[in-house]
Amino acid sequence: MSNQPLDDQAIMERLSRGDLSAMEALYDCYSRAVYSMILRIVQDQQVAEELTQETFFRAWKQAKSFSNDRGKCASWLMSIAHNIAIDEIRRRKARPVSVRSEDSSNYLMNLPDSSLEDPDEIIMSGVRRSIVLEALRELPENQRRVLEMSYFGGLTQSEIADKVGEPLGTIKTRMRLALQHLRKNLIEKGIKPEQL
Repeated sequence: MSNQPLDDQAIMERLSRGDLSAMEALYDCYSRAVYSMILRIVQDQQVAEELTQETFFRAWKQAKSFSNDRGKCASWLMSIAHNIAIDEIRRRKARPVSVRSEDSSNYLMNLPDSSLEDPDEIIMSGVRRSIVLEALRELPENQRRVLEMSYFGGLTQSEIADKVGEPLGTIKTRMRLALQHLRKNLIEKGIKPEQL
């Protein structure tokens, strides 16, 4: 299986039936990306290792709830990892180190999309990633910053307002505008957000 591209749908079908080799294949493919994202959020290697294991344990338990219609396996798995990391940050009442735009761009560029087998689709996936990163860079700095603080930092809008010393209404407006601008930029560049 290691020489063949990972077929997410087949892996998830096998995983939902309790196939241990499917879990091994999923782990081999995505564990580095999961660990990297969690480490970026929690800033602690040992905790990141534990939360990576927890991510795959939850994926094992929740495999039957996965649906290809709602997105790719990588997105589903990274969502589980993100939620676990944010829960840990909130549980510890810790504040993660701020993520710079370049760091999040590097992370997104290195996230594998192993569901692709066709070389043309692999190229298109890279093009889509570049377009998304360009759209993020086109956001005004204050809008991009609140998105990063929320997504990578796990901060609520109230916590962001406290941290930057701005009114909560201002933060809510920036978040809403950032998401609207990002969506509009992607559509103008030929990417429908549901394609991501």
